[in-house]
Amino acid sequence: MEFCPESPIQFNCSCVLVGKDASATGRVILGHNEDDYHVVAQVYHVPRKKHLPGETVRFGDGDAIIPQVEETYAYHWSEMRSPNTAMPYSDTFVNEWGVAVVSDSCVPCRVPEGRKPEASIGYGLRRLVAERAKTAREGVELAVSLVEQFGYRSARSYEIADKDEAWVLQVVQGRHYAARRVPDGEVLYIPNWYTIHGVDWNDTEHKNWYFSPDLAEYAARNGWYRPAEEGSFADFDFAAAYQEGGDRPVNIVRARGAWRLLLGRVPEDLKLFSAKPPRKIGVEDVKRILRSHYEGTEDDAARRYGCNPHMGEGSRFTICSCITAESCVVAFAETPALTRVLRASPLPCVSPYVPWYLGISAAPEGYAWYDPETAQQTHFHPAGDDFAYRPSRAFWAFQTVRYFTEFDYGGTAGPIRASIRDMERRWDAEAETEEDVWKRLAQASPAAAERYLTDCTAAKARQAWDWANATILRLGEERIARNAAFRPDEGRP
Repeated sequence: MEFCPESPIQFNCSCVLVGKDASATGRVILGHNEDDYHVVAQVYHVPRKKHLPGETVRFGDGDAIIPQVEETYAYHWSEMRSPNTAMPYSDTFVNEWGVAVVSDSCVPCRVPEGRKPEASIGYGLRRLVAERAKTAREGVELAVSLVEQFGYRSARSYEIADKDEAWVLQVVQGRHYAARRVPDGEVLYIPNWYTIHGVDWNDTEHKNWYFSPDLAEYAARNGWYRPAEEGSFADFDFAAAYQEGGDRPVNIVRARGAWRLLLGRVPEDLKLFSAKPPRKIGVEDVKRILRSHYEGTEDDAARRYGCNPHMGEGSRFTICSCITAESCVVAFAETPALTRVLRASPLPCVSPYVPWYLGISAAPEGYAWYDPETAQQTHFHPAGDDFAYRPSRAFWAFQTVRYFTEFDYGGTAGPIRASIRDMERRWDAEAETEEDVWKRLAQASPAAAERYLTDCTAAKARQAWDWANATILRLGEERIARNAAFRPDEGRP
């Protein structure tokens, strides 16, 4: 069943980053909506793995052959499985050290005419960061070294964060990039455009910046940038030089809506990199942005649910959109194991954010369909029945709730959101006790502490699944009752 007309303009991922000093938690907060067509979402816990000397790794969308490291770290992997070969760039990773990696497409970027194909990396960039980095900064350093060595296949903004630092790495097709750290006291929103502008060429110690050594010269040689003063790159703007077609309505409207919620106002420059908010931004604020259809503003095309915000005119411009496949908020903790990755699939406006502790040993039953190794091997070549409805797979319960709401969003969204709100508040209240129990267990038996977090996560995932099944049943019964009460011939002569 397809609700949203297919068009390249629809690839609408969103990212929110909150610096630790701007955060109500005192730590970085990351939020992301993954928007894609024709995908099914599942989540894996991938354990640590030892590798043999001389091993290499290669990914299905590139021909770069990359030397493997001795050991790769454990991580959570949100896989967007799709028959469309353009979708492998969609996955989210959060590793055992509390390093999170998400991304947003920024195509098209400028590419020199006649540039020869080269060995390159694409999808694998994010997975290698998850497998090899202990901090966000290490992740950025690893990513830029891979881009320099192998070249990159697309145009993309990577958001790489841990509890202390949030970084934005923006890469173009080829071997050029710019990375900037989000100031601790500021917040950032990215739809699908580059947001890095002027570059601090003096930051050679990489306190806040990484960039290609010839970033400005390369743009100038290709005619994409002309310095105002010969020999000076003081006026260089990365986004202006390398971006093409970023100012699409889908980006403008989403940026306007997100910044309004973050700052309480719409800034003059919607493509600004970051800004200081007037108050501390919390996890609930980030959820609200990711669930937004611009309710009560001039951009509310659904007229406060007089029609469906995911269908019809304006539906493709919302942050929570007709093609949102998964939404996540990473609530970093001081101890990585207690970091909670809050996941909602597919639409966060009618799905609960289920808390997954980072310190688990296995994904809840029904949320991952294969063992992690099989999933990795088949990621680029999924089986046809991966996209067939199966009640044993949690994804389909939440997708069915979404299908019911599409027909009567105004009549169903309110009660659904109220029940979601109650469930999420209960989970938040339970978190403090769970963390205390984990700390006591961890002192005596790390294995027991890991099992405890695994059981806590599995219980909440099961509660959410049961909620979805109960919601489907309730909505179905209500529809049957309405149909039974409908008398088309009443009042006719």
